Amino acid sequence: MRIALVGATGMIGQRILNEALSRGHQVIAIARDPAKVPPRPNLEIRAGDVMKPETLIPAIATTDVLVSSCSPPRDDPRQAVESVRTLTEAVATAAKTGNHSLRLLMVGGAGSLEIAPGLQVVDSPNFPEAWKPIALAHRDALAALRKAPINWTYFSPAGLIQPGARTGKYRTGTEQLVTDQKGESRISAEDYAVAMVDEIENPRFIRQRFTAAY
Repeated sequence: MRIALVGATGMIGQRILNEALSRGHQVIAIARDPAKVPPRPNLEIRAGDVMKPETLIPAIATTDVLVSSCSPPRDDPRQAVESVRTLTEAVATAAKTGNHSLRLLMVGGAGSLEIAPGLQVVDSPNFPEAWKPIALAHRDALAALRKAPINWTYFSPAGLIQPGARTGKYRTGTEQLVTDQKGESRISAEDYAVAMVDEIENPRFIRQRFTAAY
């Protein structure tokens, strides 16, 4: 498959790139600074900005999937919401020029997952105040994506995601936080990437949010 990836230099984006290439996919890495993406076989590197749809459209004209793994800057978390508009515009424009099957998959946040009926992680009493702006921005981004007239998938990580081992094992859910027998919700960035590429290869969550954890 041909996969366009925005945010290939980030912690999660790097691992999605590695996973996709390891499976033999053709990847177009779109970065504001292409020099930060090392050349590799089956990898095309292009300049582009997630906030500027006109820079994305040429790169996604012939791709099967557009993956956005961009994180908004700490001083402007609302870019998470604005990026939904720009990504949707880019995908919709590509569809008008003939690429009708293009899908958008977004790396999202875990704050809008439920830990009890009607209670989301971000609204729980112990949720850190410092993390609320970005969590709320990701929640609003998901709400905006649900209204988008395109084929989208929003992938919320576990409560804790960090670099680790690739096991190839994980469990999925949709609107509820996935926890283990100890009540912990975690996944390595490597296994998050496995779940992302699995969803690219075998779509199960079209126009849905899903999550994954151990």
